[in-house]
Amino acid sequence: MKFARIGTPGQERPVVHDGDGWRDLSPLTADLDGAFLAADGVARTRAALAAGTLAEVDVDGVRFGAPVARPSAVVCVGMNYAAHAAESGSAPPERPVIFLKTPNTVAGPDDAVTIPRGSRKTDWEVELAVVIGRRASYLDSPEQARDVIAGYTVANDLSERAWQIEESGGQWSKGKNAPGFTPLGPWLVTPDEVDGAGTGLRLRSFVNGEPRQDSSTADLIFGVDVLVHTLSQYLALEPGDVLLTGTPEGVALSGRFPYLSPGDVVSLEIEGLGRQRQEYVAWEPEVRA
Repeated sequence: MKFARIGTPGQERPVVHDGDGWRDLSPLTADLDGAFLAADGVARTRAALAAGTLAEVDVDGVRFGAPVARPSAVVCVGMNYAAHAAESGSAPPERPVIFLKTPNTVAGPDDAVTIPRGSRKTDWEVELAVVIGRRASYLDSPEQARDVIAGYTVANDLSERAWQIEESGGQWSKGKNAPGFTPLGPWLVTPDEVDGAGTGLRLRSFVNGEPRQDSSTADLIFGVDVLVHTLSQYLALEPGDVLLTGTPEGVALSGRFPYLSPGDVVSLEIEGLGRQRQEYVAWEPEVRA
């Protein structure tokens, strides 16, 4: 199944694709969030589809929002593809490198992205995102990770590299947390539609139609199961939380491509998980009454 949220920002409603078309999930839940996932939302949706109780929905011309509503945490993994570590000037890590993004970085897959005021080095990163469906704390093995994963989606882990690296003070957070810096979606795809562990999926990104990244999740240094198990030893992952698993080589940080400027268009896609498209716009001061 594919889950999604459609509508204007702040007014999204949940829908599900059953293989034939989109169906309204409003009879089951007001939104796609941690509470829905924790309450066996996926299983209840399957039952409702089998019973034929969900009405058809026309999504033509409708905005898709992030496929999970405001996660309590966006947990990210850095340097998880060897080639990207190399282009960043780092050796492949022996243990997962972890950092956090704030919930207000999450945006829809096709929403315009504002380049932050004063930014000189805004960069793109296509990533496989994992959405947690059950609380994960002190899992006994990587195999148990399969039981807590609700599904997968596409993410763009946007970064301001000067703030992340040159002005970091030893942490990456300054360069990772501008509003809208985590476009998610378009869909939350259940594990049975990929391969369960998200392995062997092709990831690609383009800037103004020109290829940038082209890799596979088979090249992850630490796979999804290992990441979820490892993280559960240090923190509790809650239903609805999002895990970004790292990006392959081909970003502007490599020095091979220019950083993003107003007017640029970034497209990203992962096999079976859909495609994003964002136009980048200049920052403007808010108009206050």
